Amino acid sequence: MKILVLNGSPKRELSDTMHVTRAFLDGMNEAAPQAVHTIHVIDKHIEYCTGCFSCMRNGGTCIHDDNMREILNEILASDLLIWSFPLYCYGMPAPLKALLDRTLPLSSMAMQKVGERYEHIGQADFSRLRYLMISGCGFPNSRHNFEPAAAQFRLCFPGGHTIITVPESPMFNAPEAAVVTEPRLALVRQAGKQYAKSGGIDTALLNEICSPMIPEEQYAAIVNGRV
Repeated sequence: MKILVLNGSPKRELSDTMHVTRAFLDGMNEAAPQAVHTIHVIDKHIEYCTGCFSCMRNGGTCIHDDNMREILNEILASDLLIWSFPLYCYGMPAPLKALLDRTLPLSSMAMQKVGERYEHIGQADFSRLRYLMISGCGFPNSRHNFEPAAAQFRLCFPGGHTIITVPESPMFNAPEAAVVTEPRLALVRQAGKQYAKSGGIDTALLNEICSPMIPEEQYAAIVNGRV
């Protein structure tokens, strides 16, 4: 399987969330060898979408001549897109959001009704693509934090999406927290292996991964003690 990882963290490989993403990919590779390419979005030249819709009218050609052309080609050649990012103001970091906005050339101005909503008709065939969102945040729970980002992801990718949200994610970069982070990453590897085999993750396993690693009050006290 060709997997494209879009790392939205400006910390690149040092991203808290990338610990989770790497563990998931390790699990997938245990099931079968995967072809993985990671793009650190912060390193790419991606102009902001101007909303001119030229790309939707002229066969997908954007007015900007930047790295998005090669990224779009790589997206179309992939089987799985992993959107890996830390939560910024309850959403994606700006560079990754700019990339998402610039996927507009994949759609045309024409629209069709799908269920209860309207969607733009694609200008390219990416029906085989699956989408995985992996997001971490520094708060001690998933409730009332990830909902906006998860809602956007579901609307953008209504078919074939899986969402993993991980609270207390700064602990993955704290060696002293290994006693709780290593078991959690083991669960993530299990989920990756399961996903590679079946295309999904057991609900109970997913809920465990998305739960706090230590009690919320304890985590908040630790963080507040370092401020």
